[in-house]
Amino acid sequence: MAGPGAVSSRLALALAALAALAAVKYYRDAEAARQQELALKSLGSEGLFLFSSLDTNNDLYLSPEEFKPIAEKLTGVTPVSEFEEEETPDPTGETLSIVAKFQPLVMETMTKSKDGFLGISHVALSGLRNWTAPAAHKSVMLAKHFKAFLPPKNKVDLGDPWWIIPSELNIFTGYLSNNRFYPPPPKGKEITIHRLLSMFHPRPFVKTRFAPQGSVACIQAISTFYYAIAFRIHAEFQLNEPPDFPFWFSPGQFTGHIILSKDSSHVREFKLFVPNNRSLNVDMEWLYGASESSNMEVDIGYLPQMELESTGPSVPSVIYDENGNVIDSRDPSGEPIQFVFEEITWQQEIPWEEAAQKLEVAMYPFKKTNRENEFYSKLADLHLEKYNFPVEMIICLPNGTVIHHINANYFLDITSMKPEDVESSIFSFSNNFDDPSTATYLQFLKEGLQRAKSYLQT
Repeated sequence: MAGPGAVSSRLALALAALAALAAVKYYRDAEAARQQELALKSLGSEGLFLFSSLDTNNDLYLSPEEFKPIAEKLTGVTPVSEFEEEETPDPTGETLSIVAKFQPLVMETMTKSKDGFLGISHVALSGLRNWTAPAAHKSVMLAKHFKAFLPPKNKVDLGDPWWIIPSELNIFTGYLSNNRFYPPPPKGKEITIHRLLSMFHPRPFVKTRFAPQGSVACIQAISTFYYAIAFRIHAEFQLNEPPDFPFWFSPGQFTGHIILSKDSSHVREFKLFVPNNRSLNVDMEWLYGASESSNMEVDIGYLPQMELESTGPSVPSVIYDENGNVIDSRDPSGEPIQFVFEEITWQQEIPWEEAAQKLEVAMYPFKKTNRENEFYSKLADLHLEKYNFPVEMIICLPNGTVIHHINANYFLDITSMKPEDVESSIFSFSNNFDDPSTATYLQFLKEGLQRAKSYLQT
């Protein structure tokens, strides 16, 4: 058994070790601050902003991998990825032709689209204004690339959702940085989604900065050899490049369907699109400064058309006769050989609306209602009636009656205006608060209490 002297020695050693660790941390923090200050003096705030957007591990050094986006931009040469090197086209495989259809955002639908409004410059919206056509009007992909849409072995029931790209966000990770220009290299199933979205714009991010993040799918119909699969994708695009500040373009969702063979050797149909049945379907955010904490402007707008569609079923890239010899893909008159495909007989299927609802609930679990409990079902319906993209703040009574609500984007619009420009007394600023957001939110709560009186008195 150790005596008092031994215990004291061990305690002294432990304290010394802690002091040493504290000293090392202090030195490292001080050195990091010194390096940051030197970088700021050397590059200036704008230069450091660009450098930081490339320095993904924040070590103040650019590795060849981190510098690659700039190298590709300067040289105009994009190296072949490891995935593409491994995925050498199979001469016996089938290819699918896809066309892109795109109509740019209707600028008049933005509440802040006018140059100079609230300090918005033409430069800030340059990436948006210049995006008038898809990056690629047509693309040819291998049928086997669409294997990414096939269900896992334990998800073969109708309407049972699974994640193509799972979300990586939670209450601990928070959200991803706004200060980025170039997407990280896609991997696994992300590669197919990235290739498809790259037809619209060269800088798609298959993982959004905020939840709900990822891509989800479910089986809509089953036959002997085919699946009809409905899917929903949450992705966004970075429209600006240095030296401009980041501009994020986030459609409410991409949705669509694919009909493919169970071994992914043949694709019968494919369509992906941004729904345009609502008056506003895109969220936009852009930075006004050279750091993550810089002011962020927010707006919403309407995108008439953004879709990809196959021109027909996938076809063999090489045709063989009954003896195994390669034959010409054109007939003697020079016309392409027409393929005849068997009609698919679905053995099980659910309506598209039901499949879409399953995907929506997977993305937004709070929309899952217990239809067996009439009370909870009514509460959910009352709230969903008032919900508008992207976020709605709601004040309600215990019985679920919504007495006041405000959309987050409108809230941000109000808080960015000067007090003298706010016409509605409902959202006037309080003299007790310097912060417009705090004052406006307090006024929103007061208005909710005021409106509740008429319900409570009856």
